[in-house]
Amino acid sequence: MPIDRTLILIKPDAVSRGLIGEITSRIERRGYIVSAMKLVQLDGERARAHYAEHKGKPFFADLVAFITSAPLVAMAVEGEGAIAGCRQIIGATNPLDAAPGSIRADLAQTIGRNLVHGSDGAASAKRELDLFFEDKDFVSRRHDLERWIKE
Repeated sequence: MPIDRTLILIKPDAVSRGLIGEITSRIERRGYIVSAMKLVQLDGERARAHYAEHKGKPFFADLVAFITSAPLVAMAVEGEGAIAGCRQIIGATNPLDAAPGSIRADLAQTIGRNLVHGSDGAASAKRELDLFFEDKDFVSRRHDLERWIKE
């Protein structure tokens, strides 16, 4: 499998509930590497760009309002199959449909407050990472990846 880089957002509901460590540790325990991370207060422009594929849908305004309502944590996560693997760790969008053991099944209550976002493919990961990070924000942890892949 290729080494992927994906965007994970720990949304305002998770930050306010003190779940940053829990969510990050689940990703790291799976063997993925956090190569960039920041606590940010999202503005409307960046939020609308992040959710651009939902523009025109009835829930678009609510998505933007929620994601800009309080700080969130943006993370770049790397590893072999990281995009698909992180989405598996996160679980289905609706917590009631999420697999037992996933973040959303274990910790989220509603589809509108589902704690975390993960890019759904390579193209969206690239676009989304570019919204949150510059090249200078990334710390190379390739040696960790190479070691863990061998183990």
